Amino acid sequence: METFTLSRKELHRPGLLKALGSGRLKNAQVAAALGLSVRQIRRLRRRFERAGAASLAHGNRGRPSPRRLPTGTREAVVRLMTTRYVGFNDTHLTEKLREHHGLLISRETVRRVRQALGQPPTRARRVPRARRRRVPSAARGALVQIDGSPFSWLEDRGPDLVLLGAVDDATTEILALQFRPTEDVHGYTALFRDVFTRHGLPLAMYGDRLNLLVRNDAYWSVEEQLAGTQAPTHLGRMLQALAIGYIAARSPQAKGRVERLWNTLQDRLVSELRLRSIRTVAAAQAYLPQFIADFNRRFGKPPAAPQGVWRRPPRDLALLLACCYRRVVARDNTVRVGPRLVQLRGARSYAGLTVEVRELLDGRLVALHDDVIRGQAPSPGPLFVLKPRRAPSADRRRPRAPTRRGLPQRLPPLAPNTHTGRRPLVTHPWVLAKNRDILLHRLRTGRTFSRRSEGGPSH
Repeated sequence: METFTLSRKELHRPGLLKALGSGRLKNAQVAAALGLSVRQIRRLRRRFERAGAASLAHGNRGRPSPRRLPTGTREAVVRLMTTRYVGFNDTHLTEKLREHHGLLISRETVRRVRQALGQPPTRARRVPRARRRRVPSAARGALVQIDGSPFSWLEDRGPDLVLLGAVDDATTEILALQFRPTEDVHGYTALFRDVFTRHGLPLAMYGDRLNLLVRNDAYWSVEEQLAGTQAPTHLGRMLQALAIGYIAARSPQAKGRVERLWNTLQDRLVSELRLRSIRTVAAAQAYLPQFIADFNRRFGKPPAAPQGVWRRPPRDLALLLACCYRRVVARDNTVRVGPRLVQLRGARSYAGLTVEVRELLDGRLVALHDDVIRGQAPSPGPLFVLKPRRAPSADRRRPRAPTRRGLPQRLPPLAPNTHTGRRPLVTHPWVLAKNRDILLHRLRTGRTFSRRSEGGPSH
């Protein structure tokens, strides 16, 4: 007995064609039921009458596709997928095969080859959650999103690092990237410098509520309460000096563009660093400009407004990207910031005056009085790291509460002491009265008197 297979679409054709051959149905009725033309029904009827139900199966079933991937190309893809490009996602691997090996295959073909090898996808797909869309900014420079991502960027070849990044909200292009050991003031200041010098000053920045960027404490000084705002952090003061607004997001989804960037970089950038066998932080930082240019070329999109709104940075940008402290000048015309000293120049003495000392990103110390540079100190070296030495304002320090002490075992005397041991003091009222009587008696009689040591009568 012959066995053949029909698809779900072909399963009802034999019964309908048999009813058509017996005269119970017409060609138009069978065509309407199967969704075919009358002409095609006539062809199927002739095939069914000539060879039976087996002739209704598709003629290409069981045959290899003429558009199948050639055997040599498939072997090359499998070899590269399992050796050089291990861990690459399907889209990234497709790009590498096209650009570096001349294999013009689609992403779907790469996915099928990976599935045939039994390899799971790099990231599991999750059901998208319903969220409210925020309309992107229209022009370049209107809004810049910043964030940091701790991750094993060098995998087991190097230390764990934090990648700080800035993304333009209008085009999703990467503006700057910085590798740092942690999220610190030095890293964000260097990120600001790269964005401001390469592109310009944006209108606003959008980031999280990290305590380096915004105040998170509940303490308000009297001056802050009168002003209606808290004193900024060091990074917040830098943005205020440059007239750049800062928007603090209250959820990761609010700054979704930079958050989605980390998903992409934790896949693509890690694979590119592994491909180049990069092991040091310096080599990884040196590769970032090349990666940023390639990333923006692939994923950047045109803004809604063609004209950007970047502003030109000021000439004294290096002075503004610094930690500022107020110090009183010592008698030798110096000011101290931590273990470092700045000697003020000029014939005038600034002793006792309050000046502003700025510690720059490159490590230099600059002392200013009336917005004029009065002294400088050189950088301690290329390994200098900008760290806040204290809060930007002394008002941020909460005053110490008075310590409560226990009651003394003896209450303080209500009157001064009159005796020292057994003898009275010279200030005792009785002693004073007796000395007065002796003095009057001497004045009246002219005789002198002596007093016995044991306190007896005078003679």
